Amino acid sequence: MLKRLGLFAVAGLLAVFMATAAQAQKKQLKMSTIAPGSSMYLVMTTFANIVNQNVDTVEITVDATGTATKHMVDVARESIDMSMTAPSVYGWMKNGSRIYKKLKNVKTLAKNLNMVFWFPLGGYHYVTYADSGIKTLADLKGKKAFIGPPSGGQLVNGLAFIAASTGLSPKKGDFKSVNLNFASAFQAFQDRQLDVYTIGCLDPCAQLQQISATSKIRILGLPKESDLMGNDKLKKFFAAPGRLPGSISKDAYGSQQVNEHDVWINDAVLGVTVRSTLDAQTVYNMVKAFWTNIEDIRKSAPYMKQVNLKYAARQENMDFHPGALKFYKEVGAIK
Repeated sequence: MLKRLGLFAVAGLLAVFMATAAQAQKKQLKMSTIAPGSSMYLVMTTFANIVNQNVDTVEITVDATGTATKHMVDVARESIDMSMTAPSVYGWMKNGSRIYKKLKNVKTLAKNLNMVFWFPLGGYHYVTYADSGIKTLADLKGKKAFIGPPSGGQLVNGLAFIAASTGLSPKKGDFKSVNLNFASAFQAFQDRQLDVYTIGCLDPCAQLQQISATSKIRILGLPKESDLMGNDKLKKFFAAPGRLPGSISKDAYGSQQVNEHDVWINDAVLGVTVRSTLDAQTVYNMVKAFWTNIEDIRKSAPYMKQVNLKYAARQENMDFHPGALKFYKEVGAIK
């Protein structure tokens, strides 16, 4: 009996050892994203989950703290392997401008980034409570708003869109743009400490579903599609890389949304970037696994319906990683 128990114990230890060894043989990759509940977080964690389930040689761990502008530098320096990116932010990095103006060797660092796939951010949702008295973006005057976290691309793009469409700017004292991270800002908005909360996301946005479950909301923007190019400042705004016009349906959040008409806002192109030194076979395996298995995910995740191969392989200002490029050429997404 004891001998049999001893054999079982040895077998058990051997199984644990083999499982541990198999785990150790996997390539451990670190991915950084932002804002749990946002479309960026959802798309990127979906990518990681699909890869982890379908590629035996890779294990991706996801961290959802910080900003993409910092994450991109971390990828370029190889302290992490993947992060979110955007054509506009990558342009600043390549040119050593805006938030990267004082970062040493930033133009060289930019060369260490390659593209995995592009996806739509979804519209910028400038959200207020229905009883706030705020009905348009112009009503931001004298109010307290979260437009985006400090040093993040959302803050830069959101403030630029507001300035182009209304002329309002926190620098002129027209309204207060609070410096908080996404989580703190969302909590502050729920506590009615902010008049406006901004999140870019694909409808239905989980955070806004949470708010609209108990409160009536209004999404701020422009009243007509033609207003998106209504002046030279807006035309200049949308001429920048990765910025797109967008809209949010008047009933995107059901009867709790009080908009009487569809709202026209700014949208953006986002993407997943990877360090250029990651081997091509690994990147190819990840990209192939993602696009091969995404259809099943779409059935339970409506936001993924807008993430497609045509959009993923669009030509922006960052080169595709050779492993990703190989897959997109194989399926005809890139000629």
